Amino acid sequence: MTLPNMLTMSRIVLIPIFVLAFYLPNESHRMVATGVFFLAGFTDWLDGYIARKMNQTTRFGAFLDPVADKLMVAVALTMIVEDFNSMWITIPSIIIIGREIVISALREWMAEMGKRASVAVSYIGKVKTGAQMWAILLMLFSPPGEVVANIGVALLYLASVLTLWSMFIYLKAAWPDLTEEMYIK
Repeated sequence: MTLPNMLTMSRIVLIPIFVLAFYLPNESHRMVATGVFFLAGFTDWLDGYIARKMNQTTRFGAFLDPVADKLMVAVALTMIVEDFNSMWITIPSIIIIGREIVISALREWMAEMGKRASVAVSYIGKVKTGAQMWAILLMLFSPPGEVVANIGVALLYLASVLTLWSMFIYLKAAWPDLTEEMYIK
């Protein structure tokens, strides 16, 4: 068990702590939950840095890292949807979560065909992730309707547009393989 893999697993362990923190019956619940989400994001950066720097990349880590990320984001967006109780927050959240499912399936399928590189993470995907993480942090930290939360909402919409754009790029790259006639036995 490598340190990067332990850090990745810690993100999964942080999920129930994050949820409990958000629903604490006190005034600091938003700050605590935001801190836990930030800590999870920091461990995501740290595990990747250590894995590359110390040459500790593993197949298990390559599998678990995106799973941990997507679980934390899906849980956070689900809680934000409930907190904001608005169709206008639900729609971009569904777009983001739905895209993650589609692209994860696409990457798995392309990997089975030996063509994973054609759906590797793009620059737009990285910008989308940055906008998405800041949106979540700001919307966790600030109650609906406040200026900070409204900035988070704007970033959530930016992230959802970039989500669709990056999904289009990935699907376009995989389209020749998706439309090639194959007969499954």
